[in-house]
Amino acid sequence: MAHIIVVGNEKGGAGKSTVAMHVATALARMGHKIGTLDLDLRQKSLGRYIENRRRYCERAGLELPSPAHVELPEIDASALQPGENASDHRLSAAVAQLEDDSDFILIDCPGSHTRLSQVAHSLADTLLTPLNDSFIDFDLLAKIDNDGETILGPSVYSEMVWSARQLRAQAGLDPIDWVVLRNRLGAQQMVNKQKMESALSRLSERIGFRSAPGFNERVIFRELFPRGLTLLDLRDVGVSNLNISNVAARQELRDLMRALDLPGVEVEF
Repeated sequence: MAHIIVVGNEKGGAGKSTVAMHVATALARMGHKIGTLDLDLRQKSLGRYIENRRRYCERAGLELPSPAHVELPEIDASALQPGENASDHRLSAAVAQLEDDSDFILIDCPGSHTRLSQVAHSLADTLLTPLNDSFIDFDLLAKIDNDGETILGPSVYSEMVWSARQLRAQAGLDPIDWVVLRNRLGAQQMVNKQKMESALSRLSERIGFRSAPGFNERVIFRELFPRGLTLLDLRDVGVSNLNISNVAARQELRDLMRALDLPGVEVEF
């Protein structure tokens, strides 16, 4: 069966789609067959990113390694049995469409709580949660006291992941490998970084995730989206001399892929 990677949290602006696209194309470049789904049915950032890539390649006459992206199929509500949920059937059908020809299926979730996102989390073999390096986003995982250090208990998103873990256990599936990604790091605010690192370290032991390195805040990520490109495509499109920022960003992606420790993946870029 395909290994399912779910990229999710319940806040926008954490760079989920950027992370999802870079992980998907990195796997494709390393020779793995990967399918993608975008569950944000309104904004469709990942779907638009992949469509931008397809159009750019057509116009430039390029063939870049890319994921196989499918849309969620429509379901005839009249065919549902009493108590069955249309969203569940749409997601199951899309996964089934990709599974036979994929080593990995990557599912990008919306930045809000939806039925589709909830079900996707229960399918995750690897759950990747990008998090801005801020206690505003930390509140997604845990409630913290006024001192900025004392953890009072899990928050809404952690509780949803716990429910997904229970569903997987009841189905006899392996536990979710939950990876929290400190993303969009800034160059300044060292005191805040240290506090976030300490708080995440303490929380990881309580609710069962591990931390991985993410991307620093860089202009290059905004520039890549309109053409559907990623950091690994720059040389293929004629950028022969990467600047220091681009080289550092490629190293961040390399570190992330190694930290994910996906089955059968040897990071070779």
